Amino acid sequence: MTDTVTPTTPAILAPSRAAIIFIFFTLTLDVLAMGVTIPVLPKLIETFMSGDQADAVRIGSMLGLVWAVMQFVFTPIQGALSDRFGRRPVLLISMTGLGLDYILMALAPDLWWLFIGRALSGITAASFGTANAYIADITPPDKRAAAFGLMGAAFGIGFVLGPLLGGVTGAVDPRLPFWIAAGLSLLNALYGYFILPESLPPEKRTKAFSLAKANPLSSFKLLSSHPELFGLATAQFLYMIAHNVYPTVFAWFVMYRYGWDQLMIGYALAAVGVASIIVQGGLTGPVVKAVGERRAIIVGLCFGISGFLIYTFGSTGFWVWVAIPVAALWSFYGPAAQSLMSQRVSPSEQGQLQGALGSMNSISFIIAPILYPQIFAAAIDFKGSAGGLPVLGAPFFAAALLLLAALVIAERTTRSSTKVS
Repeated sequence: MTDTVTPTTPAILAPSRAAIIFIFFTLTLDVLAMGVTIPVLPKLIETFMSGDQADAVRIGSMLGLVWAVMQFVFTPIQGALSDRFGRRPVLLISMTGLGLDYILMALAPDLWWLFIGRALSGITAASFGTANAYIADITPPDKRAAAFGLMGAAFGIGFVLGPLLGGVTGAVDPRLPFWIAAGLSLLNALYGYFILPESLPPEKRTKAFSLAKANPLSSFKLLSSHPELFGLATAQFLYMIAHNVYPTVFAWFVMYRYGWDQLMIGYALAAVGVASIIVQGGLTGPVVKAVGERRAIIVGLCFGISGFLIYTFGSTGFWVWVAIPVAALWSFYGPAAQSLMSQRVSPSEQGQLQGALGSMNSISFIIAPILYPQIFAAAIDFKGSAGGLPVLGAPFFAAALLLLAALVIAERTTRSSTKVS
């Protein structure tokens, strides 16, 4: 609700629908901010270097680390700022900053400017938590799982469009994708300026901005304030690490094990994104409504475990196409868990909650690129003495074990239910 329009006026209905569209595109562009650089950054890095490819790979990994660290630090800051000043200004400033950062990346004259650009991108693209807090503000508790599912579909769209946009337009000019992304971000910010109402009324905001609450480590205190919230947050963290097996080793896995080329890998990753969109955008709401959040969490994690085991033991590339839709059904978990967690905190803590969850996600982006490639490298070394064992599937087996641990924790945690009004 806005401060100047009463809940009963018809004017609030149209802006609220438009606001959902804005949030949807904001989350899509946040993910696109990460994905659009995947195909073009290596080429852009090479234009600034005369060294070998190994050096370029190391620079690329450092750029990714900078992005993840900035996400870790600034996601809870944005969440805490939105609890104090409202969601609208934080989202609009974030989208505007993201658009300007894309322009900086497009004009970058050397490697240092790329590092500055990725740092600013990590800061400005840290609005996922604030956007989710906005959804929690305007959605009744019994409909939040469906709403979070729709926002999860935005993630899937960004995951598909980002690398696709970067690959197609980057073939023309490695800087062109950044110009296109800049235009989309700035247009979305302009659109939001005119149609986005504030979702957090002044009386529900925190009295003052606290650096202690905005600290990415201190913000985790909220997660330990409620036993069920802590358990769900722990399961969520394991889920996030498991999910990041895709961007870290999937391409290497199918190239080395099945001999796939770049085109086939692109088709498979697009299929992963499309399957996520279908599940989160169309199936999650009805499923959660039918079986409830707790069962949706358990069922979703079971599908995820099954999908990763298919990746692990599948003997031919055919099994990848079987695993993709099975694993996609784990997307029931995320929105249902988000819904339960949002019901365990007060309205003035929604931004802090989403900020803490966003920081956990950033930590998973730091852990996964270290964990899974090391496991896969060890599997390659071990393959010669393993006979017919499917050791190359070890990263996905590790991800399945993480989901199994998340399942045990979530099942035990949600046996009792206590909500915060």
